[in-house]
Formats: sequence, C-alpha cells, structure tokens
Amino acid sequence: MTVISDKLRGADAAPTADWVTISDLHQDPFPIYRRMREESPIHWVPEVNRYMVTGYHACHIIENDQATFSADETDSLMKRAMGHSMLRKDDPEHDVDRRSYGGVLRPRAIKDTWNAIFLQNSEKYLSQLKAAGPGADLVWEYCAPYAAENLRQVMGFYNATQEDMQRWSQTMMDGTGNYANDSDVWARSDQSFDEVDDAIDEILPYLRKHPDSSLLSKMAELPIPMDAIRANMKMTIGGGLNEPRDVLGVAVWALLSRLDQLAQVLADPSSYSMVFDEAVRWVAPIGMYPRETTCATVLEGISLPKGARLGVAVGAANRDPAVFDDPEDYDINRAKQPHLAFGGGNHFCAGAWVARAAVAGIALPQLFEALPGLRLDENNPATAAGWVFRGMTSLPVRWGA
Repeated sequence: MTVISDKLRGADAAPTADWVTISDLHQDPFPIYRRMREESPIHWVPEVNRYMVTGYHACHIIENDQATFSADETDSLMKRAMGHSMLRKDDPEHDVDRRSYGGVLRPRAIKDTWNAIFLQNSEKYLSQLKAAGPGADLVWEYCAPYAAENLRQVMGFYNATQEDMQRWSQTMMDGTGNYANDSDVWARSDQSFDEVDDAIDEILPYLRKHPDSSLLSKMAELPIPMDAIRANMKMTIGGGLNEPRDVLGVAVWALLSRLDQLAQVLADPSSYSMVFDEAVRWVAPIGMYPRETTCATVLEGISLPKGARLGVAVGAANRDPAVFDDPEDYDINRAKQPHLAFGGGNHFCAGAWVARAAVAGIALPQLFEALPGLRLDENNPATAAGWVFRGMTSLPVRWGA
C-alpha cells in the first residue's frame, strides 16, 4: 500500500487536450493521435469525457490487467446500445460467455464449413460488382454485402437478410460510439436493438429442431440466459461485420495506392496474409474501446483516479513510432511486430480467424484475379472516416483496359 501511495505522489497529472473535437477525430484522428503521443501517452480529453490512451505500451498494459482496468464500464455506451455483452465483462463472467461460442469461429470450423460458404458469397457479390460496372463503389457493392452475408450465415440469422445485418450493425455501432449523445443515433440504435431481439426469439425454436453449425444453433443447445445470448449476438453483429468489411476496403485502397506493393502481391499470392495484417495495423477497424480503473493507479507515469474512464486508442497505439518504424506508412514488408487491433489478453477478438479467412484467404485473391487492371477511379477519390470505428466510406474503382 505504501509503494502504491509513493507512486501516486510521484506521478504526473494527465495533460488536458481541450483542443480535440469529435468532428476532427471523425474526419481523421491520426494527426491528433500523433500530437498527443508526442506530448504524453495519456491525455484528459473533455470532448469525450475520458482519458485517451494513445501510447502502445500503455494500451498493452491495460489489455493485460483486467484487475486494474475493468471492461465493465459504468454507464457504458455499448451496454446501452447492445446489452451487457462479454466485451463489457471481466473474468470469470467474460470467460463463461466466451466459452459458449465453442468452436464455431475457430480455424477447424472455418476450414470444414465456412470457407466454402465465404467463397460462394464472394462469387455472388463479385458478380454484383461487375454488373454495376467500372466506377462502382467497391465498399457498398462488394465489401459490405459480402461481410454481411458471411456473418448472417455464420450466426444463423436465416430469418434476416444481409441488408438487415448491415442496418443492424451500423446503427448499433453508431450507438456504441455515440459520444456526442445524439438522440437520433439512439433512436436508430434502439430500433435495431428490438429488431435483433425479435429475430433471435423467432429463429431459436427453429434451430432447436434443425441444428446446424451456426452460432445461434450452438447457443440454442446451451443453458445460457437469454439476456446474455441477445447481448452477445448484438456485439457479434457489430464487430463481426464492420471488421472484415473495413479491413478489406482499407487493404484494397492501400494496395491500389502503392503500385509497387500491389505488383509484389500479384506475383506472390501467399503475401495476402501480410496485406491483411498491415491493413489491420495501419487502420484498426475498431480504433478505440473503453476501460475503467478499479482503483487509483499510475500508468506510464500518469496518475489516474479510481473510476477513471479510459479510451484505449489502439488505432493510435498501432502507429506508435516507439514500436513501429515509419508507422504512418502502409508497408507489407515491415518487420513483424504484434499490433493491438484485435485486442489482447482475455479479450482478444474471437472473430479474428474468421476475418482473416474471409479477407486474406478468399476476398482479396478473388478480387484481383476476377478484375484484371483493378485500380482507383481517378475522377472519384476514395474517402475514409471514423475514430471509434474507422473504415472506407467510399471506394470507387475501375478495371479492365
């Protein structure tokens, strides 16, 4: 106790970043993160009412110390938007929920069941993209429906469409990131919350009679409280759709903007895994998540009070020059170094293997094989946005001669 008290007395207060605005973060957080990291690994940011953690080592410490940095945040936006899912729980409660997912999202199931479905879905939405013609938006003609249809089948939402999945995911994720407390955002999020509950209640009896390899089917076999099923399914709809969609879009954009790396990849298709990893590091699809201190503590020389609300900005940590060389650049040939985009410790993303299989194993190779001469549309620039969640908002492409 005396050691902790001495550390607290010798620690610095977090500097205040009152110059940070939500609108600037949404447009492009990376210059903001760079300035913050150069000053301190942790800042108090009044605009978002929390301490923003931007240093790699500080984020890594948080991820591996749930006793001090709890995922079960008070007044959590995610709890309001989705219910109390495993992402807002600590062990042992978190571990109970996570184990209920069984092997549905593991490499063996992906190989035996899901890869064939992902391939079929990729072919379907590649046809849709081709039908739209050169100049079509890759995100909305291919990446988004492909990710949504994959997730719909993995989860077992046979009573919903991929369009439903996209709407549910976007509106609930908007609620999870609604730091501006926009009432219209909450209204859309609440509507999706209710629609997902209704869909789960409708499909579970069917899956109990007709069990299969889907996530909801496995849930139907277990004695799990309905509140936990509903919250965890909503959480999965969110991250399980936006992660593969956004990693895929960012990866294509990065390659089409760096023709030397594109040529390297086309000459060696085994490098698509490196393309995936670097895209996830460079633009983390889930760029920030919350934690709360369970006691007064010191993190990287900064004092934090008990109950401090933290924003763990892994999107910033993954560009920390103390860890990564030339971190602002996209480079598939960089020295291998663990990134934090999929979290860490007990909360390492359960869907990471699915995202890798769907993007690096299926989508990227198929896209570049099916669309020779794939390139950016020089008359319609690509756009990206977001900070809590970030990805391409438009990606017009052309192909052929």
